Amino acid sequence: MIFLRRLLFPFSLIYFAVTALRNLLYDVGFFKSQQFNVPVIAIGNLSTGGTGKSPQTEYLIRLLKDNYKLATLSRGYKRKSEGYVLADGNANADILGDEPYQFYSKFPDINVAVDANRINGIESLLQLNPGPEVIILDDAYQHRKVKAGFYILLTAYGDIYADDYLLPAGNLREGGSGARRADVIVVTKCPVDITEAEQGKIKKKLRPQPEQKVYFTAIEYDTVVYGDSSEISTKEVKEKDKVLVAGIAKPKPFFDQLKNSSDVCLTYPDHHDFSAKDIDDILAAAKNRIVVTTEKDYVRLKDKMPDGKLFYLPIKTSFITNGDDFNKTVLNYVGKSTANG
Repeated sequence: MIFLRRLLFPFSLIYFAVTALRNLLYDVGFFKSQQFNVPVIAIGNLSTGGTGKSPQTEYLIRLLKDNYKLATLSRGYKRKSEGYVLADGNANADILGDEPYQFYSKFPDINVAVDANRINGIESLLQLNPGPEVIILDDAYQHRKVKAGFYILLTAYGDIYADDYLLPAGNLREGGSGARRADVIVVTKCPVDITEAEQGKIKKKLRPQPEQKVYFTAIEYDTVVYGDSSEISTKEVKEKDKVLVAGIAKPKPFFDQLKNSSDVCLTYPDHHDFSAKDIDDILAAAKNRIVVTTEKDYVRLKDKMPDGKLFYLPIKTSFITNGDDFNKTVLNYVGKSTANG
């Protein structure tokens, strides 16, 4: 791995030059960023994935949806539709992409839209009657054509951006200096027993700006897995013989949460579009056993699997410390922005 990084490092220098020039041209105003008169919160990361954007987005939805007309806007990665799409009763993972469809399935009372052109997507949402009072941009940290009012930067514990390299030698989409655009930095997927001393070491590596706040979160797993018409406690599921299926960037924590020594674990690429052959392989491995998958994979698998066969394990973001302060920081931004709008 070290040899490969060294081999690819010259290409990372080229990548750095291109991304740094692009950011500079936006910073000095040569490339224009569009602002909007509603609060826009952008969630993203410097790396290529696996930082927990979906549970963080859902955390914000739960925080805001009861007091504001809320919309989420995503690119809709690997969807089979084009242009702007607003989720409705005909929506599915093929039309929206897996993560936006997950948002729509769990929060049908908010507007969920997809559009690779974020400016067009926001303008289309604002034409709704009633229009949204707050818009959450999912995975939009590098989308600088839109200037959000509030940026949340995620970085995963054990894989923080300060220890990584730029593509292709590493997994960073842009250099660590891009973190300066963030209003808050959230270190995700931490062990629940992370000490204050370790938090301090991570903060020192991240080198936040004086005005930036750093928070630490963990993944909180549900105590139940859910199917189309039934549910099973995770304690019971752990004891069952089963097949575990994951098409996410970093599946190990999911497997570790549920597996026992007799289980079959099947891994697929992130956002995988499960083919008929994949389904046959899963069912062949399962035989008379149940199949348990992640919530993101469930929305792509549920219409392709026999009734009663497939279950999923939900997750949430849980703040280890200072969760109330994070909530207050976000609510203060939204409150002031809506008051000035």
